[in-house]
Amino acid sequence: MIEQDYYEILGVKRDASEMEIKKAYRKKAMEYHPDRNPDDEAAEDRFKQVGEAYSVLSNPQKRRQYDQFGKSGMRGAGGFGAGTGGFDPFDIFREVFGGGFGDIFGMGGTSGRRSRVQRGSDLQIRLKLTLEEIAEGVLKKIKIKRYNRCETCSGSGASPGTGHTTCSTCHGRGEVAYRQGFFTVSQACPACKGEGKTIEKPCNDCGGDGRIRGETTVEVQVPPGVSQGQYLTLQNTGNAGPRGGPHGDVIVLIEELPHKYFERHGDDLIYTLHLGFTQMILGDEVQVPTLTGKAKITIAPGTPNDKILRMRGKGIPHLDRGGAGDELIRVSVFIPAKVDQKEKKLLRELSQYETMYPQKGEKGFFERIKEAFS
Repeated sequence: MIEQDYYEILGVKRDASEMEIKKAYRKKAMEYHPDRNPDDEAAEDRFKQVGEAYSVLSNPQKRRQYDQFGKSGMRGAGGFGAGTGGFDPFDIFREVFGGGFGDIFGMGGTSGRRSRVQRGSDLQIRLKLTLEEIAEGVLKKIKIKRYNRCETCSGSGASPGTGHTTCSTCHGRGEVAYRQGFFTVSQACPACKGEGKTIEKPCNDCGGDGRIRGETTVEVQVPPGVSQGQYLTLQNTGNAGPRGGPHGDVIVLIEELPHKYFERHGDDLIYTLHLGFTQMILGDEVQVPTLTGKAKITIAPGTPNDKILRMRGKGIPHLDRGGAGDELIRVSVFIPAKVDQKEKKLLRELSQYETMYPQKGEKGFFERIKEAFS
């Protein structure tokens, strides 16, 4: 089954504004809400899809990631994405409509309310990578500190052998409602904090929170071609939520380590090759480093200083398509700091020839760089 694009789900164009996205969500959510379509599983599934689409497209950072990598890159540990796991379509609905949505349909809010389960918070870590790791892709194991589910109470927050009781304030609904003019406004129950239940006897190890501080090891599968400032989302690997709530995500920010030889420009690499002026005048065959080893290149006779040579496909793989960038080799003349008397004599003899001096109209380094990139 082909998954539908988030923009198609909401029925908006890819350049839609935030207001247009919100307006489209309100229309679709009202159309497919379970209270308006009782016992209609297809409508409920559509309601969830609309909520998922809005949760991504209404968030500028998540929307940028989705536009760049698509929905297929937003799942699973190590995948790029916005971290949609653990969202509640009813929470999104309440956020947009302001609560009391049962009265919107004239049904008194009978079936829409779920007990509020709090999702764990996200964690953010920085992952430093070499250019070689970026070019090849790499699997990294990282140890992180986080809130883990309490093993004593299995995350419930209640002491073993005890349980929960229905909240007497909200009668298990997790929210209380009050009238404001012609509307009914709902808010989380202050007694149970929206959970709809209270603990009989808190767990001694976690104090009723259902989680304790600890650490774990996560695996990060980095695809080839990532760059500085991009991030990966490890879904459901962040802090555990209180009292059985789902885990948050781990956001992995990519950082590039400086390289001994190369400067990165997009997916191209620049390497400066220092040569003696006799090599540049007479020509030569030399070795240059690449990200995967070494390669031989030919220096043509009369090669000028700052000339740019190109090795196609020797750069960084393209992240969003096949192929790779190039390696650009900047030829730079080596000037010795000291020469002996014999060498000085030879140089003075060479200096008498006009061919030893630059000719008019020769292009400079920056012009050649511009030509190479274009």
